[in-house]
Amino acid sequence: MQPTLLFFNLGGGEIFLVLLVVLLFFGSDKIPELARGLGKGIREFKNAASGVQREIEEGMKDVPKKNDLLK
Repeated sequence: MQPTLLFFNLGGGEIFLVLLVVLLFFGSDKIPELARGLGKGIREFKNAASGVQREIEEGMKDVPKKNDLLK
């Protein structure tokens, strides 16, 4: 089995244990701040990805089609 798939194969007990360790390590005051930072990072990544996709689509519009070259 691939190592990346093993990470996502967590049961309820393992998830609870991870959340408990995070709560003990960071404390209840820092968790909302971490979640906001994570959300901002994900939003920035999505914006960058859509920007790249938009650039590629605009670049493809500028390329002449095969039929246009034959005329």
